[in-house]
Formats: sequence, C-alpha cells, structure tokens
Amino acid sequence: MRKTAATAVTAVAVALAAAVTGGCGTGSGGTGPAPARTPSATGPSASAPPTAIPSAGPVAVHARSGPLGPLLVDGQGRALYLFTADRGRESTCYGDCAKRWPPLLVRGAPTAGSGVREELLGTTARRDGSRQVTYHEQPLYYFYRDKRPGDVRGQGADDHSGTWYVLGPAGNRVTRPVPGGSAGPGGH
Repeated sequence: MRKTAATAVTAVAVALAAAVTGGCGTGSGGTGPAPARTPSATGPSASAPPTAIPSAGPVAVHARSGPLGPLLVDGQGRALYLFTADRGRESTCYGDCAKRWPPLLVRGAPTAGSGVREELLGTTARRDGSRQVTYHEQPLYYFYRDKRPGDVRGQGADDHSGTWYVLGPAGNRVTRPVPGGSAGPGGH
C-alpha cells in the first residue's frame, strides 16, 4: 500500500511539473522565438511583442502617420497588417503562421480610435472560437518582429504563401516599400 501511494505521489508530481514547464518551450527544440506575452487592454506594451491571446478589455484601432503614410495601429501604436492569402473575412493564418503573425484578437467589440471609420471595424470567428478584429472585411495581424510603435518590418513580406501589408485608414493595402528596405522575404 505504501509503495502504491508513493508511486501515485510521484506520478502527480511528474504530471504537475510537465504541465508547469510544458508552456515554457518554443515548440521548436529551443531554436525559435520565445512565446510572446499577453497584451494590455488596448494592445501589447511597448516592451512585449504582440501575441494571439485575446485582450482582457476593449481593443482600439487607430490611424497614425508612419514611414509609409497613414496606417492602422493598435492602442500602443503597433502596426496592423492584412494577409493576401486570407479569403475575405476568413483567416488562413494558423499554427506557425500565427506565431509569426499573431492575429489581433478581442473579447467583445473593437472600438474605432482616431482616424478610423467605425463602420469598417468588425470581427470574424477563428477556428478555435476566438474573435479576430477585421477592418474593411480583412482580418488584422501583428508582425512578431515589430517591437516598437512605428515598426513596419513585415511590410511587403512574402511569407506563408501570401504577402503582408499594412492598411491605410480607408481599408486599402499600402504597397509602398519600407524606406531603407528594412523588410524582406519572410519579414527578415
């Protein structure tokens, strides 16, 4: 009886340790980027990369002037992208794609910030049941290498069988290249 109880305690300890450390890896043998942290109520903080975790509060989309002209950003000034491989409002970016290009997720309805047309804002359901913010019927994403407000490193990137562009306030894709050529294949 004592041996059975010790075995059960060991099994529980191993299961608990696996559960605690299971989310700490990168899923790629430790060679990929570390998982991103949870965003704030209006988007990720300036020091944390964006994630695909729904915001705990409202999500605001704004228009701001950037290196490519006026473009859509979150409440922290992070650029928002569209993906040419998406089919209308339906996202096609999942798995590794969503790790590099986290969707802008929301609980509830997104709000229109300065320079944004409220009638163009919406949401669409993702496969897991979460709600992704859309603008002019296009799902919105971050790029994991955009670290600070104003970064547009993903602009024009050919990645995951499509091309990624920032959006203007009218919902149009902005196709101008980044000044200085900081974007490249796969956003590198």
